[in-house]
Amino acid sequence: MSGIPELTPTVFRERWPAADAVGAPILLDVREHEELAIAAVAGAVHIPMGEIPARLAELDRDRTIVCMCHGGVRSLRVAEFLAANGYEHLFNLTGGIDAWSQQIDPSIPRY
Repeated sequence: MSGIPELTPTVFRERWPAADAVGAPILLDVREHEELAIAAVAGAVHIPMGEIPARLAELDRDRTIVCMCHGGVRSLRVAEFLAANGYEHLFNLTGGIDAWSQQIDPSIPRY
């Protein structure tokens, strides 16, 4: 079992109602470019899973990072990788963008 805490999209929005608010986390979308073209959450930072190791410097270690993918599996792996590389304030978005579309914004296409 992973030590990464999970958040549903609903809990994420309850905890941080405005993505640009002071103290709001980085919503890190680790899906591929092709997936992002289909569906995206406004304000999310996009770094595909395979690019994370080379782009660690782009992620602020002092901010909370909530990792997101399509369903929650890849993002959990990324969160575990970030934890192994010294990042401490991490969450995984349970259900990913698919759950976001169902719980928060039905205008985001499901795929």
